[in-house]
Amino acid sequence: MKTLLKIAGALVLAGLLAGGGYVIATLEPDRPVNTLTARWAPPPSEFIEVDGLRVHLRDEGPRDDPQPVVLLHGTSASLHTWQGWADALTARHRVIRFDMPGFGLTGPNRSGDYSIGMYVQFVIAVMDRLGVQRFTLGGNSLGGQIAWETAVNHPSRVAALVLVDAGGYDFQPASMPIGFTIAKLPLLNRIMEVTLPRGMVESSVLSVYGDPSRVTPELVDRYFELTLREGNRAALAERFRQGLHGQNAPLIKGIRQPTLILWGEKDALIPPAWGAQFAQDIAGSELIVFPGLGHVPQEEDPALTVNAVQAFLARLPAPVAAATAVTE
Repeated sequence: MKTLLKIAGALVLAGLLAGGGYVIATLEPDRPVNTLTARWAPPPSEFIEVDGLRVHLRDEGPRDDPQPVVLLHGTSASLHTWQGWADALTARHRVIRFDMPGFGLTGPNRSGDYSIGMYVQFVIAVMDRLGVQRFTLGGNSLGGQIAWETAVNHPSRVAALVLVDAGGYDFQPASMPIGFTIAKLPLLNRIMEVTLPRGMVESSVLSVYGDPSRVTPELVDRYFELTLREGNRAALAERFRQGLHGQNAPLIKGIRQPTLILWGEKDALIPPAWGAQFAQDIAGSELIVFPGLGHVPQEEDPALTVNAVQAFLARLPAPVAAATAVTE
């Protein structure tokens, strides 16, 4: 069976169009995590044990910050997507970011569960492990959906929200990266587990940027190599199989935390109209749309987008010292 998949992969993926030209399929076996850590997990990266997973995490900034900023990445991304924000925020704020199960160097969830409910509980488990009781929670795309669902389910833990091109409503994307499309198809996603053209990854990254000139070879390297982390490709296919539905969207109207909504004007995956829907449904929220940026504005132009975050954080009420125990 493996031989057939390899042959099929070479034949099928060699014909896929990416980046305006044909991509050549080459066999790309999974890469052990220890072969990737030197490049993608230098200090201040660390690994902590949470729910049986060895979680790749960066925890920076003043430890006496009573209300840290926690940042959640999206599908096929990693904690690196927030580097620009972390650089700007850590002088005054404790900033915590980590690779979610199924992505980055954390890798697949042993249980095979990639539901939103699992991710919500994982966020809380990481915060419990770090002893953080109350925090501002930000997220991009899938991470945005996890963020607001965490706020709904654990209101005493989440003090404020920053939603960046967030998921959560039931809709059809205007455009989807080719890598996501393949991961959703039952046969092709098996093929992708043994072969992955770098050009396909590059095409997927280009599709979520508003300005393609901002996509560098090192950026493509990062997405490519972390996708190859052992188990991540199979986990991506399984996450899409389990689905991300908008059945909890009615709960968005119940969000009471101060909320900043940021959106890229050129986001074709989750268009700005959905940012406007969040702003309409969350009372008192603020929406900012950035001209020329795409689906990952925090990564595409961190300097511009973090300014809005800094202003938002400055307006929040002074946090009360965290209690030793929190009840929902």
